[in-house]
Amino acid sequence: MSAVVDSQILDGHRQRAARRTFVLLAALVMLVVSLLVDVATGPAMLPVTAVARSVFNLAQDRTVDAIVWSIRLPVALMAVVVGMALGLSGAIMQTILNNPLASSYTLGVSAGAGFGAALVIVLGAALPVPEAYAIPVSAFLFAAIACAGVYLIGSVRGATPETLVLAGIALLFLFQALLSLLQFFASQEALQQIVFWLFGSLQKSTWRNLPIVTFVMLATVPLILLDIWRLTAMKLGDARAAGLGVNVRAVRLRAFALISALTGVAVAFVGTIGFVGLVAPHIARMLVGEDQRSFLPASALFGALLLSLASIASKTVMPGTIVPIGIVTSLIGVPFFIWIVLANRRRFW
Repeated sequence: MSAVVDSQILDGHRQRAARRTFVLLAALVMLVVSLLVDVATGPAMLPVTAVARSVFNLAQDRTVDAIVWSIRLPVALMAVVVGMALGLSGAIMQTILNNPLASSYTLGVSAGAGFGAALVIVLGAALPVPEAYAIPVSAFLFAAIACAGVYLIGSVRGATPETLVLAGIALLFLFQALLSLLQFFASQEALQQIVFWLFGSLQKSTWRNLPIVTFVMLATVPLILLDIWRLTAMKLGDARAAGLGVNVRAVRLRAFALISALTGVAVAFVGTIGFVGLVAPHIARMLVGEDQRSFLPASALFGALLLSLASIASKTVMPGTIVPIGIVTSLIGVPFFIWIVLANRRRFW
């Protein structure tokens, strides 16, 4: 009897593992297709087959190569990398706070990064370094400040997930108020830059800034892998995780450091893009479950897929005009956010 039960458990485990592998591979395939369609989409529509040949260097067409490699491919790849960063940061934040509404956007980290970038835009010529370098550094710095603020405020009462979420919401309103104050005193030219930048845009992506975002994204992966089983244990609650030998406070602190890096570098180069970090982890959770070994890669892949699809939509919803991608993701994210609240109303109230 015991052997039969063990065999059934093993078969169930294998089926779940096979399903997770299938979901990850399917998401990867869809991402590659979306990337090619994103490169093909624009004022001058290109055949997807011609784009694929150009990307994989299977044929040479100077006109297509010029459009693909000089203009569109950096933008499409930036959508993938930034989407991965936002999806991964959202998944980590939802795990360490054990809250389905948590993300770097809803808890003020993106707002902090946005305020840092806007501050540089307003100061402008008064800065001793070029604005192109100052904006990413300032965005990263204020994202780190927002994460540190969330953690420090929550630690006053023991750093429970509930107090950390409330601290994040408080900082969200604080940075939004400070940003509004900057806009009030900004010149007309600076105000236009701030507003356009806060909408979120991939169009300033180049081969010079893409490697920076990619490096930060890849550098965080080994650090996340070191804590992957501890993050899985934290889904059981702080008390149970501590009972399994997890230093909850240390893991949460390291996680916030990684979140600030991922969010800061994403916001620094493409502006504020909301709800990707909220929606992608929920899609991943529904398809692969809570095991962080599958959940984190799936969140990154679905984050990249969502932002890539949003990039396509931003160029096709109004032909001849590129709608800021932050607007597109918000239009997708708001209904999803409401659905999450309604689906989890018993938990929150």
